[in-house]
Amino acid sequence: MLKGKNIVVTGCLQGIGKETLKAVAENGANVFACAYKQTEEFEQYCAELAERCQVSVWPVYFDMMDNNSIKEAAKVIQSQKVEIHGLVNIAGINKDAYFNMVTYQDMVDTFQVNFFSQIVFSQYIVKLMQRKKTEGSIAFTSSITALDGNEAQLSYGASKAALIGAMKTMALELGKTGIRVNAVAPGVIKTPMTECLDESIIDKKVKTMDMPRLGDAREVADLFVFLMSDLSGHISGQTIRVDGGIR
Repeated sequence: MLKGKNIVVTGCLQGIGKETLKAVAENGANVFACAYKQTEEFEQYCAELAERCQVSVWPVYFDMMDNNSIKEAAKVIQSQKVEIHGLVNIAGINKDAYFNMVTYQDMVDTFQVNFFSQIVFSQYIVKLMQRKKTEGSIAFTSSITALDGNEAQLSYGASKAALIGAMKTMALELGKTGIRVNAVAPGVIKTPMTECLDESIIDKKVKTMDMPRLGDAREVADLFVFLMSDLSGHISGQTIRVDGGIR
């Protein structure tokens, strides 16, 4: 589905990001696998994935709290001198706190990683796309919390809602050059992040679903693959929920 494309994916160390890296490679794309730290395990994973799928997987490391680090990562990607056809922004953080307990610094840190850094990084990648006049696709990872709200997630929900607003503006501006921009809003997905939650919280959410089970990271990853592919060529400016029908 993605054969011949070069896709940038962030947040590849674990969870939805790692599963998206795998899904994109398995569908034939070369991947810039972005992560916040270098580990021997991740390097080996990328090498084995590249060999198994017969594609190129280039690990790229940067700290989303550091704008200079983001800029250097973009230079690393540019140095490969290949066209960029897609960007999947997945990396993010979550600092749970009720409204009256949210600190200013928590809000700043959450917005830096979940919003500011992603817009800055997207700017660099879009410039690479436009330099070669490449049509392509950008996808942000929002959340159902941005759409529905959730207790103790003010900073997280607000940062993910900001992404949706930015996505709609980017879709309007970039559509003229053939670049589509969308957002995916996952629900309760089985990842290392949800494994830390109390079972009673998860059970409460599952009971509100038409399909009463946790989502699988691959189910989100497959949607990203679709959005990076030509099959979604007329889809832009949309926020697509992957939540099992939460009501």
